[in-house]
Amino acid sequence: MGIHNGRLGGAALKDSAVENGGGRAGFRTRLRSRATVFGAWTSFGHPGPTEIFAASGVDFVGIDLEHSTISQEQAQRIIAASHAAGVACLPRLAWHDGEAIKRLADSGADGFIAPMVSTVAEIDQLVQWIKYPPRGRRSFGIARAQGYGVDFGDYTSAWNDRSTLVVQIESVDGVENVEAIARHEDVDGLMIGPYDLSGSLGVPGQLDHPSMGDALKTVIAACKTAGKPCGTQLTAPDDRAVQRALADGYTFIVLASDVFVLWRWSEAMSLLIGRSRAK
Repeated sequence: MGIHNGRLGGAALKDSAVENGGGRAGFRTRLRSRATVFGAWTSFGHPGPTEIFAASGVDFVGIDLEHSTISQEQAQRIIAASHAAGVACLPRLAWHDGEAIKRLADSGADGFIAPMVSTVAEIDQLVQWIKYPPRGRRSFGIARAQGYGVDFGDYTSAWNDRSTLVVQIESVDGVENVEAIARHEDVDGLMIGPYDLSGSLGVPGQLDHPSMGDALKTVIAACKTAGKPCGTQLTAPDDRAVQRALADGYTFIVLASDVFVLWRWSEAMSLLIGRSRAK
């Protein structure tokens, strides 16, 4: 639980980054303006990787609850670690689940990344779970997000306009409906899920397949037309890869993940070990 100017780690976060339009409070505004935004991604339950990532200057940390064993309690610790550095934290949901959204929101999440969004109706349901009345049906409670009561008024009055919803386009249906999805007023950004999308297109894992290229261009164009940010994840980010992604039309980029970093390390060390033993 972070302390900032005597206030608990909820909506009342104040620091120099916030004063300058950055930090957690300014994250949604920067994202929606299609400014260049960078994220990190964690799939491990310990907050250590998040503390390391947050020190890099990224704009947000994503928690992968879809493809990991991270628990609710672990997620709250990761959110707190991200907040301690003044960095927004967006859990990626395992699925469209109102109970999970409620628990993560009350843990202090700054918003959500929703996987496998294919229709406007799915977005409407997500909004019902995420937003307080009258825009949604999120219930009012006292937990970490509300500073255990200390920040209740500030948090609840700001949440509907501050909370962020990023939807992932990962299916043929999602691509076909992407223009309507991008126009939805409560969608703050779209992010492509390339592996699931390739599977939906019938070319699993073939990320360079022409049908994938066409689908990606369709999503990027719809985002640009609607004035919404479009995101991707790079497994091996470097200057060249980032500049290529920006040139393609992406406005926010997830810079690998703790899993990808360790995967690349393992590959490199395997070669090093092999070379050393061959001498």
